[in-house]
Amino acid sequence: MTSTLEPPTRAAGLRHRLVRAAEAATTPLLPADYLDLFAPLRSGAELRGRIVSVHPETADAATIVIKPGADWAGHVPGQYTRIGIDVDGVRQWRAYSLTHGPRADGNISITVKAVPDGVVSNHLVHHCPVGSIVHLEQAAGEFVLPDPSGGRFLMVTAGSGVTPVIGMLRNLFPVAESGALRLPRSKDFDIVVVHVAPSEPDSIFLRDLQALDAAGLITLVARYDDTHGILDVADLEQLVPDLHDRTTLACGPAGLLDALAAFHEAAGVDLLVEQFRTARVEPGEGGTLHFAKGGQDLAVDGSTTILDAAEDAGILMRSGCRMGICMGCLVPMTEGTVRDLRNGELTTAVPGESGAVKVQTCINAAAGPCHFDH
Repeated sequence: MTSTLEPPTRAAGLRHRLVRAAEAATTPLLPADYLDLFAPLRSGAELRGRIVSVHPETADAATIVIKPGADWAGHVPGQYTRIGIDVDGVRQWRAYSLTHGPRADGNISITVKAVPDGVVSNHLVHHCPVGSIVHLEQAAGEFVLPDPSGGRFLMVTAGSGVTPVIGMLRNLFPVAESGALRLPRSKDFDIVVVHVAPSEPDSIFLRDLQALDAAGLITLVARYDDTHGILDVADLEQLVPDLHDRTTLACGPAGLLDALAAFHEAAGVDLLVEQFRTARVEPGEGGTLHFAKGGQDLAVDGSTTILDAAEDAGILMRSGCRMGICMGCLVPMTEGTVRDLRNGELTTAVPGESGAVKVQTCINAAAGPCHFDH
């Protein structure tokens, strides 16, 4: 009997049988699970990266250089990526700005400041050796230069808020053995950087900023809390006399950004911001969290986010930026009320009326009994 299968069909059938045989041989794992051990950065795999170097910046901050997987799509200076690492058996996700423009070696870099009780930041800075594999998401974010061809800009940074800005500056003015370079594509930029830090030793990337200032590529105005006092945004008009002729980009703590927003609105000056941490209102009374799929009930106060409370109880939760921007932590609430810790607004889910309401667990706290489909 002559086969009616065409050669391509026979080939597809052979591939299918080989895949099935490989799956049977590796059960309960899949062949891809074994490939992940030997080629975790291969094309088609879940996006990962390998740490290739760690460079201390200050006593509690380090720049981490990562070789991304083959499917990394690149980034625009100023954007961030979400990094996933496994700590004590739980995968944690955080968002970090990319501190370099596109590199010739294809690597990417982030600069992390270890914050008190920061699970991920402390792990990355102090306990993540070279060669470690991390999980990645594609770059995202809109905190980029409004006009990549040139312009007059004021960049206001505070603390680790300098990280997205240094990525922009390194892309505009790369450093060679002879020093920082002004490339033809960067000749139409006029940039003033007002950089705020608690003290000079705590100032991340200060040497980079000083080198660019010494080369005449930027104008640096450094402000240290222990020397100059806390920055009053009203002083910006004295520090930067032509402020009104510039577009301001700012990144730092919520309090500073709120003050800058009010100042720039009153002055009629354009402002683009990137916020790393949210300002929070006074907490409410709290309540209980019920997670349907795990059958767990947690009694929580009104100042602890749903995400933090769940993680502290050992419940695996999705997370991302942890400041209410990326929407990576949404969980359906089927009943109850939560309170947004940024502004005090209440969100309520009523069975039979509203249906399930998706809640950002990183910035909301319980305001009474809450039931989640998680």
